[in-house]
Amino acid sequence: MTRGSFAESFAGVDPKADEQRLRALRRMKLVALSFLLGATVIFLACAWAQSRGAAPWVGYVRAAAEAGMVGALADWFAVTALFKHPLGIPIPHTAIIKRKKDQLGEGLGTFVRENFLAPAVIETKLREAEVAGRLGKWLSDRAHAERVAAETATVLRVLVELLRDEDVQQVIDKMIVRRIAEPQWGPPVGRVLATMLAEHRQEALIQLLCDRAFEWSLNAGETIERVISRDSPSWSPRFVDQLVGDRIHRELMDFTDKVRRDPNHELRQSATRFLFEFADDLQHDAATIAKAETVKAQLMARDEVNHAAATAWRTIKRLILEGVDDPSSALRTRVADSVVLIGESLRDDVELRDKVDNWIVRAAQHLVSQYGVEITAIITETIERWDADEASRRIELHVGRDLQFIRINGTVVGALAGLVIYSVVQIIF
Repeated sequence: MTRGSFAESFAGVDPKADEQRLRALRRMKLVALSFLLGATVIFLACAWAQSRGAAPWVGYVRAAAEAGMVGALADWFAVTALFKHPLGIPIPHTAIIKRKKDQLGEGLGTFVRENFLAPAVIETKLREAEVAGRLGKWLSDRAHAERVAAETATVLRVLVELLRDEDVQQVIDKMIVRRIAEPQWGPPVGRVLATMLAEHRQEALIQLLCDRAFEWSLNAGETIERVISRDSPSWSPRFVDQLVGDRIHRELMDFTDKVRRDPNHELRQSATRFLFEFADDLQHDAATIAKAETVKAQLMARDEVNHAAATAWRTIKRLILEGVDDPSSALRTRVADSVVLIGESLRDDVELRDKVDNWIVRAAQHLVSQYGVEITAIITETIERWDADEASRRIELHVGRDLQFIRINGTVVGALAGLVIYSVVQIIF
């Protein structure tokens, strides 16, 4: 792997942070080295003093210093062997991170998958988090809802600006307009009409028509008089035409009033029978179905329908662009109101909250069950792409400072262990 490709793997690295880590690592290495050098100086001084006939207690100090030197050197070797060959000597089982980088990455991925992405662990953490309840409380706050509305508006504006008008219009035309025209209209319209008739929903429509007919008849006198004057024989006296017109007008008002007031009027019953027959014909009569198809073809051929997709998209786009930047627009206000309503429902409705939590848990469990390997593969594949030397250097940069405490502890613990062993030997022998 080249330096350039490896550098790309650490594109987000902060050079200043690395410099600080490097300085801290060097300071801790000097501290650990000073413990080793201190133990060495003490050991040499005690050895010289003993050669000059020093007091017996010097032997205890010498033993502690000697063991401290051994502990410091051993832990220096152990820490160094993680990242490189000690003193550059290719001793077996050293430079572990460089040699075992890929295995470490695979092991880390497996560890994360088994201990953090296990379905049982995911369920426990999500249930403890009470996501739905917290989300409901957050969304029910008006300020938060307006923030969500603002972010939603931003996303909508970006989407609208990215989408090409021709593409959207084509999708609307194919997915909605043309799909409406594909099936026969007769049978589904007949089924809908039959359902409405079975539920007696036609009564309201018939009543409305009767009321309108009666209202029209009240003001139809002039129309009737004009028609009679136009169509009556030229020899008919005018007063006769007026009498006939008045009689027709009175009969018309009386008839429409009776129909309006009587739910069981024969005309209304006849209209209901016609609707039942028409609904059946739309479903089963070939001629009626063909007529419905003719009407459909005529409607779909109209310019209004052909341009419906473009008109709909232009209207939607204009409404979105006009509303996204205005906090008081109807679009953002409605989004905010909807968010608050959703938040209040989640906050106050225990049953809904539990249902949403169950949805979240099941969705998360499905994701980790189906894609857990792919998710943790990011760790494994990323580490595999790292250059071994540079990866080892960077890992040491991050954890090496703390590992220097192992060397310090090794010096101290070694010295204490050496002192204890020397003391026991002196007591026994």
